[in-house]
Amino acid sequence: MKIRFIDLFAGIGGTRMAFEEAGCRCVFSSEWDKYAQITYEENFGEKPVGDIREIPSSDIPDHDILVAGFPCQPFSISGVSKKKSLGKPHGFKDLTQGTLFFEIKRILRDKKPESFLLENVKNLQWHDKKNTFKVILNTLEKELKYNVYYEVLDAVYYVPQHRERIFIVGFKKPVDFKFPHHNSEKKPRFKDILEKNVDKKYTLTDHLWNYLQEYAKKHKEKGNGFGFGLTDLNGHARTLSARYYKDGSEILISPNGKNPRRLTPRECARLMGFPEGFKIPVSDTQAYKQFGNSLVVPLVYDIAKEIVKKLNSKN
Repeated sequence: MKIRFIDLFAGIGGTRMAFEEAGCRCVFSSEWDKYAQITYEENFGEKPVGDIREIPSSDIPDHDILVAGFPCQPFSISGVSKKKSLGKPHGFKDLTQGTLFFEIKRILRDKKPESFLLENVKNLQWHDKKNTFKVILNTLEKELKYNVYYEVLDAVYYVPQHRERIFIVGFKKPVDFKFPHHNSEKKPRFKDILEKNVDKKYTLTDHLWNYLQEYAKKHKEKGNGFGFGLTDLNGHARTLSARYYKDGSEILISPNGKNPRRLTPRECARLMGFPEGFKIPVSDTQAYKQFGNSLVVPLVYDIAKEIVKKLNSKN
C-alpha cells in the first residue's frame, strides 16, 4: 500500500511531483490561486480545493505525510521590507498569509499524520528576532509532540540557481533522519537550461534596459547591492522570484551586442527542475509567478525519499 500524502499550498504541484516520484500517493490538495489551480489541473487531472481556512479537518482524508510550502512573503527579507515601507503587518501579524501556519497546526493536531515536510524562506529562522521560529518549533515539538529536524538547503547542486530554503521535517516517532547532501563539486551549468530559438519579445526594450542600468548605477553610488543580474552561462543564476514577471532583472541573459533578455517560461520550468513534459497553460506573467513561487523538484524528491525510507523502516 502506497504512503499517502496531502499537498497544501500546492502551487503548481512541484512538491506533489516529487513525492509521487518517491512512491507516494496524493489524496488531497489545496491551493487558493485560481491561475495556479489551472496549471495544477492541467498537469494532474484534478483541481485543488481552495482556501484551506474554509476546509474543516473532517473533510481532509487520512494521510501519512502532510506536505506544505506555506506562503513565505510574510517572512522573506524583501516581503518584510515592503510591508514595513507600506506600514503593513508582516509575519504572524499578516492576517492574510502569516497565520496560515496555524492551519497546518490544526490539521496536524486533528489528523495526526506520521510525518510532515514544511518549506519556507531561510529568513524564517531570523524573522522577528527569531521569535517566529521559536513559536513554530514550540508548536511542532511541545504542543503536537513531533520529533523535528530542520536545515537550510541550497538547490544549486540540483539546478543552476542559488536558491536557499529552510526545510522542516517531523516524525511522530523518533528516527535518525538526515537531510540529503550532494558530495559532488560539479554543479549544473546555466547554459544547459536555455532554449535555442527564443522569441524577440523576451529581449528587453531600450527603455527598460536603460532604466535597469540607471537604477543599478544609482544604488551602487549609495553603496547598495541592488541591480540587475547578467548570468554567467557556465555558472548559476540568482534566485528566481515571483516578481520576475515585472522586469526579469534578477536573471538576465548576457547581451552579445544586443539588449539582454529574460528567461522564457520553459526555461524557468527547467530552472526549477520541472520535466520537459510539464504543461504551461497560463500567460507568461502567471507562469513567471508560479515558477518563482515553486520548489525545486529534484531537491524535494531527495528529501521525500529520505522521509519515505524512515516511514517504511518504522513500519
